Amino acid sequence: MSNYNMSAMRKHNVTTFPRPPVVDRVQRHIQIKWHGQLIADCPPGEAYWCLETHHAPTYFIPPSRVRLPLSTTPRTSFDEFRGPITYYAMMSPINAADTVSNRIWSFNEPPKDFEAIKGYLAFFAGPWECYVDGERAQSPPQDFYGGWVTSDIEGINKAPHPWGVPPPWGHEQF
Repeated sequence: MSNYNMSAMRKHNVTTFPRPPVVDRVQRHIQIKWHGQLIADCPPGEAYWCLETHHAPTYFIPPSRVRLPLSTTPRTSFDEFRGPITYYAMMSPINAADTVSNRIWSFNEPPKDFEAIKGYLAFFAGPWECYVDGERAQSPPQDFYGGWVTSDIEGINKAPHPWGVPPPWGHEQF
């Protein structure tokens, strides 16, 4: 946890976010919809966001706030600050053949500075519709790290991913 003061009412520039990253509880309502159905609903004060220099915030929600079952996938990777990454698959609520894999992840064995998000789930901003206080979040142009861009986030690099189109699972080691 940090003392990084992040008021929801002002603009936040990612170039001023800290490195190494920090994790803070947020007083924001997080909702995720898929095919028009609410699949996750996290009231203010239960979610965390991770802030890291030059990256859009990544939101982490308690697994109990996700309304569809998840299954782990074989994919794993490692984050230099937060540790091993576990990835998940989710089946569509309206079409069992529509399963999305490796666009949801968690840190199940994080170091001490990130224990607050242990087991919490992060979602890429797509293919679902992700909302922060009712505002639909967008994927950053470099959809590699899974952050969410809302109207209060500035300083996002508009350039395409340096390796071309990033892999659909994100966090891949190159």
